[in-house]
Amino acid sequence: MIALADPVVLAIGATGLTYVAADARVRRTRGRVPRRRARLAFLTGLGVLLLALTGPLDGAVERSFSWHMTQHLLLTMVAAPLLLLGAPITLALQAWPGRPRRFTLALLHSGPSRVLANPVVSWALFFGVLWAVHLTGIYEAALRNQGVHALEHVVLLATALLFWMPIVRADPSPAVVSYPGRILYLFVAMASMGFLGLALISARAPLYATYAQVEGRAGAIADQQAAGAIMWAGTMVLIVPALGFVLWDWMRADEREARRIDARLAGAGGA
Repeated sequence: MIALADPVVLAIGATGLTYVAADARVRRTRGRVPRRRARLAFLTGLGVLLLALTGPLDGAVERSFSWHMTQHLLLTMVAAPLLLLGAPITLALQAWPGRPRRFTLALLHSGPSRVLANPVVSWALFFGVLWAVHLTGIYEAALRNQGVHALEHVVLLATALLFWMPIVRADPSPAVVSYPGRILYLFVAMASMGFLGLALISARAPLYATYAQVEGRAGAIADQQAAGAIMWAGTMVLIVPALGFVLWDWMRADEREARRIDARLAGAGGA
């Protein structure tokens, strides 16, 4: 059962209402704007966040590491790219002109934003956090302290958004990555997540005392192996479509460029 007074539910609900209100404002001021897919993607992303962070799934995390891994994959590999496909920054720039727009643009072009938007930095931050959470004492601390648990989710989602920005590119970004660079970026990401999954599968002792107490030593090790398999298989299932998205976008860009060249040649011939 999802508690409506849960701070996570309230935050997700407030974010959704703000997005819908901004979308309605843009439609009123700019007329018909083709944002249906973006709106659907963003609201679906919020729905995935709600599924991952509340209710039975969040409760099961305290008893099973494999459910924890499912939660984190939903958070970082599903919700994050869907939220970015909603182009929330573009929507904010369109919905609130004047001082809010100038502030947002200044923030986008600031030094820290340029550093965080660098694909090497965003990639390293995401995977540094992912490996640190799973292979140090951070996750055990999160199991024992709700504040640490909430902070862990915030950091995972924030770094996942940074990780996906060079791939989705629905909003303006200080960094531009070529199509071959985006494909390499995803292949290296797939390898890194696969190695983390293998590290969990090959562990011969429980990594988290809380699960060992709940499931016993043998049960905790089997659960770790299941979690590693979920990460390994889930990565393949979720990143391969992202590679397909990049290839499709690349082909569309080539087609648009070919049409521009044809139009320019036709204009030159007519002259």
